[in-house]
Amino acid sequence: MPLRGGYARAMRQVATRRRSQPPPARFMFEALIDPYRQPARHWLELLESEIAPEIVRAEEPGLVIWSSIWPDRPDAVIRFDIEAVGNSTMLRWTLFLEDPIPSEAEVVRMRKRLNTLINANLRSIFG
Repeated sequence: MPLRGGYARAMRQVATRRRSQPPPARFMFEALIDPYRQPARHWLELLESEIAPEIVRAEEPGLVIWSSIWPDRPDAVIRFDIEAVGNSTMLRWTLFLEDPIPSEAEVVRMRKRLNTLINANLRSIFG
C-alpha cells in the first residue's frame, strides 16, 4: 500500500465494514478529510488513549486514507472507500496493520472503535 514518502509497507487487512451513509459522497469526503471543520457537527470524539489521524492520502471524491489513531499502533492505516449511490454514499472503511498482528481480542476492540466513530458518530451528524 503506497503511503507517506511514496514507499510501500507490507500491510495486512484485519477488519473492514461497508455501510450506507445518508449524505452525498462529496460531503462524506469533506467530513473525513476535515473532521473538525464544523464545530456544530463535531463527530471525531477521540478517547484519551487516541490521537487525531493525519491524512495520508486523499483523492476526491472516492478515497481517504488516515494514519493511526492509536499511539501504541503507529503502523495502523485506515482506508475509506467512498462510493456515490444516488444522493447518498456507500462507505467502506478498512483497517490495515503491519506484523505482528495483535490478538483477536485487540483487533475486535479496534474494529468496534472504528464502527463507533464512523457508523455511529459520523453517521449521526447527517441525520
